[in-house]
Amino acid sequence: MRMRPTLDWTPAEDLPPGTTDLRPVTDALRAGGVLVLSGAGISTESGIPDYRGEGGSLSRHTPMTYQEFTADAGARQRYWARGHLGWRTFGRARPNAGHRAVAAFARHGLLSGVITQNVDGLHQAAGSEDVVELHGSLERVVCLSCGALSPRRELARRLEEANAGFAPVAAGLNPDGDADLTREQVGDFRVVPCAACGGVLKPDVVFFGESVPPRRVEHCRSLVREAASLLVLGSSLTVMSGLRFVRQAAEAGKPVVIVNRDRTRGDRQAVTRVALPLGAALTTVAGRLGVPVDGPG
Repeated sequence: MRMRPTLDWTPAEDLPPGTTDLRPVTDALRAGGVLVLSGAGISTESGIPDYRGEGGSLSRHTPMTYQEFTADAGARQRYWARGHLGWRTFGRARPNAGHRAVAAFARHGLLSGVITQNVDGLHQAAGSEDVVELHGSLERVVCLSCGALSPRRELARRLEEANAGFAPVAAGLNPDGDADLTREQVGDFRVVPCAACGGVLKPDVVFFGESVPPRRVEHCRSLVREAASLLVLGSSLTVMSGLRFVRQAAEAGKPVVIVNRDRTRGDRQAVTRVALPLGAALTTVAGRLGVPVDGPG
């Protein structure tokens, strides 16, 4: 599945309006068998901005495409300079109430699985297990030549050694983990190669224009087939890689419930869209179900 580099989506005027009624979310979870599909919006309360919401990063930042990254050494230099700086902040992010509520629902047997479009690892940090990372994870790095995987923290150490004193002030942080820097701030930043073969290193995430591994896609499709309902949390569903699971669920007659403050590309397939902040909404639902949610760790 190739991620289309779709950066903008204009909602139709006749999309169903959002609601503040949490009963559909509560009822779906009470019935069990809920598959969660989460997006960048669930992590905004952890200090990681989303792409398209109010103040979203697309207003100032165009994400790197796979084609640009692989073809242009200068693009890779800019990416890793921004990514190295962004990792210092990104790596310190902690799960918020939304992540903790999802983990609590799973512990109480209400979920059939979790698929996330995020690359921040916050669902796992909150205690969720067997999370399918649709777009990969920033905690790993892959060599495009030999395929070796290595921890991001190891690359961060090597980049620190190669770029002593590199500490520009970024204009902002983006959901894909890089920071906003000018060309002047990037300067002569040094990119390090694969320690095993000298090849080009890339974060183990799916860039815009890159294909999601087919086996991962089929695993997600099987989770949709097995689920009783689909609960979308904090995703605009602009990118087809997540939207297709919403369409699959709706075509199979499975209820789709969306919690997202802004309109989404999947609203027509949903039973309802709840337009409330995720942390507060999911904590309220947990209280109604008698499910205790862990406090901040």
